[in-house]
Amino acid sequence: MKSSRKRVIRKSALLFCVVLLMLPAGLSMAANQKPFPQHTSYTSGSIKPNHVTQTAMDDAVRSKWNSWKASFLKPAGTGQYYVKYNSAGETVSEAHGYGMILTVMMAGADANAQTYFDGLYRYYKAHPSNQNPYLMAWKQNSSFQNIEGANSATDGDMDIAYALLLADKQWGSSGSINYLQAAKNIIGAIMSHDVNQSQWTLRLGDWATSGSFNTATRPSDFMLNHLKAFRKATGDARWDQVINKTYSIINSVHSSYSPNTGLLPDFVVLQGGSYQPAAADFLEGANDGNYYYNSARTPWRIATDYLMTGDTRALGQLEKMNAFIKSNTSQKPANIKAGYTLGGSPLVSYNSGAFYAPFGVSAMVSQNHQSWLNAVWTYTANASAEGYYEESIKLFSMLVMSGNWWTY
Repeated sequence: MKSSRKRVIRKSALLFCVVLLMLPAGLSMAANQKPFPQHTSYTSGSIKPNHVTQTAMDDAVRSKWNSWKASFLKPAGTGQYYVKYNSAGETVSEAHGYGMILTVMMAGADANAQTYFDGLYRYYKAHPSNQNPYLMAWKQNSSFQNIEGANSATDGDMDIAYALLLADKQWGSSGSINYLQAAKNIIGAIMSHDVNQSQWTLRLGDWATSGSFNTATRPSDFMLNHLKAFRKATGDARWDQVINKTYSIINSVHSSYSPNTGLLPDFVVLQGGSYQPAAADFLEGANDGNYYYNSARTPWRIATDYLMTGDTRALGQLEKMNAFIKSNTSQKPANIKAGYTLGGSPLVSYNSGAFYAPFGVSAMVSQNHQSWLNAVWTYTANASAEGYYEESIKLFSMLVMSGNWWTY
């Protein structure tokens, strides 16, 4: 009996080795340590939608992920993936960072998550910035060639770095890719090239080192939970100065320019010793100093840090913004407009998922917003499909609202 059992064990071991040899090169088989759904406990006193079951919310996130993946996550040659962000088949590092975070978060719901993540990592490595090889060139065409300058954008760099930290927690770093070391490499490059180390502000990218661009920053890059993770992973105390300065800018701009709305502008510039909204056409267009398509992400980005850490330094701004948007829309998400002046006047007459979904995340900070949060969840979960940007932000917002966000 013992010898028979030994033969079975040897055959099983041999079969396992054959299977390993048949797997594509570089494919890891690491177990998911934080599989979806996670049902994370957020800061005490915060809330989630309470008019639908947890199972229903999890299913809605899975459905949104599957549609997002089918529309935007595409192969980019042997062993690589990219995120298709427009009909021309182009991509940007912002989209790439989104893809890397989402594939880590959806591991467990998607059996191919690590394969996608590793392919996205290889694409990132194949498109380095000309300023630093650990940063990513910000834009490629449908032939995967760098266009419009092979330099980086801070938001893409930050999301890629954060995704690598999450990958270390999800799959470990002993496989074909050392996720933790890769994260530390890009975090170091962000500090060197994407941070103004005289002001301790986040630059717009590694290219923004002269003139007014050198001291400008973008509130949609205020990913405070990312910054705290960078500090924890590296032990670099300089990140504390970036974190503190970021909170300071949020509060100074809010108190001086949007005391009644809490809205933050797309771009902020340093002028006369103070931070203020950028002038029209500073970088992207006439609404650079308004609450527009960049800063639409701030309710999600800033509130997520509060939910994960309980840090109250931006809570006043978030609550002012919650009060404004509820009042302005009569608590109907369909009435949210795709852009406002900092005083609260709508810039357009239409709606967009990039704007309404993040307000669901900011509503989570207090039980005073329960009915509003419920309304935003339902509106977002049932909304028609839009483009890459809107669908990405809706998926991120639903991940947080459903309690499935987790951090390093």
